[in-house]
Amino acid sequence: MPVTRRTVLALPVLAAPAILGAREAFAAPSAVKIGAVYPLTGPMASAGDSSRAGIELLIDLINTPHPELAPIPLMAEAGLPRLGGAKVEIVYTDGQNSPAVAQSDALRLITQDHVVALNGAYQSGNTLTASAVAERYGIPFVNGESVAANLTERGYKWFFRTTPIGPDIAALYLDFLASVGKTGVKVAKVAVVHDTSEYGVSVANTIKQVAASRQTPIAMDVSYTVSTSDVSAQVLKLKQGAPDAVIFISYTSDAILYMKTMQAQGYKPPILIGDDSGFSDPSFIKAVGNLSQGVLDRSAFDGSKPGSNAAKIDALYRKKTGRALDDTTGRSMTGMLVLCDAIDRAGSTEPEKIRAALSATNLTPAQLFMGYKGVKFDAKGQNVLASALMVQLDGTDYRSVWPAAQAAAKLVLPFKGWS
Repeated sequence: MPVTRRTVLALPVLAAPAILGAREAFAAPSAVKIGAVYPLTGPMASAGDSSRAGIELLIDLINTPHPELAPIPLMAEAGLPRLGGAKVEIVYTDGQNSPAVAQSDALRLITQDHVVALNGAYQSGNTLTASAVAERYGIPFVNGESVAANLTERGYKWFFRTTPIGPDIAALYLDFLASVGKTGVKVAKVAVVHDTSEYGVSVANTIKQVAASRQTPIAMDVSYTVSTSDVSAQVLKLKQGAPDAVIFISYTSDAILYMKTMQAQGYKPPILIGDDSGFSDPSFIKAVGNLSQGVLDRSAFDGSKPGSNAAKIDALYRKKTGRALDDTTGRSMTGMLVLCDAIDRAGSTEPEKIRAALSATNLTPAQLFMGYKGVKFDAKGQNVLASALMVQLDGTDYRSVWPAAQAAAKLVLPFKGWS
């Protein structure tokens, strides 16, 4: 059964001791332990809980045979076949909303729980510190959600990321807006709204850089403190500036606050785009879905096509949780799937062999339930086949609307918001 431990005190990362004995204990296991660092309390808890539920579903599917889900790796048989059917065990820790706690959690998972690899940690800032510990100890770290571009620019050997990142996301938004503009919709003035976290600043800067390189500079940059209690000034600035499209880079509580404040001020931008994160969180739809009809979001998950891997996994997730599988949860699950697949292909729990297997990963779209073009890592550990599409909120579900060739529904503009 998975183990949960809340870590309250952040400890400094010390020089790595000799842990050969611990690694020798990994040989021929009956269970393979993987550490997972996610925010399970605090303002990001809803997203963390959803990711945990998705990972728990994935591990259940890996540990018991589900041939109906083939060709997704590890679904046809029970456990990890090349490790004698060893079961996967996840040790969860609560990274809260603190890079220091995430750092401490990673240290404890490696030195006390003796996990063979790490997964997480949702927020880019938490991933930054937790993966630094893994790098120091020579333990593979796979990230499925964090999009800050600098995470794969550190020259790390042990860090791998499956999700699309800042440049991919920026290109998606700008290509989408350019496509909409060709239909006669005005998209000349674009605003970017972001928090001051590692995630918010990194993605906003990347969007601005890519836009400038295309000679379509971002007209407005509106920043705010993460987990703020008041965005009235920011919404007023948007209302007065009247941009044609607004891109929000916000975690859940902030995304909810913005929608409530926009309704209070009677402000609706013609095009409203959420950068996944808070806008894909099921609690966002539950809290302000009625105020957010027609909001656009970037996503790599589309469970609306019957018979697809995505539809099958979505149905299982709905049965487990009572809610639809969201993009962030799907990306968390994909990171864990890729890690488990690599451990199996390595046929070993030795970190170096797992790292080599991760480097050799080459999964096709038919093997995934996310809409990636595949999973294949470059020398920096970034998935070069990661991709996304645009989805739009209709009722309580997001439906793919762009590119047209992948759309399950028709794009509706302008942003409807509330009735």
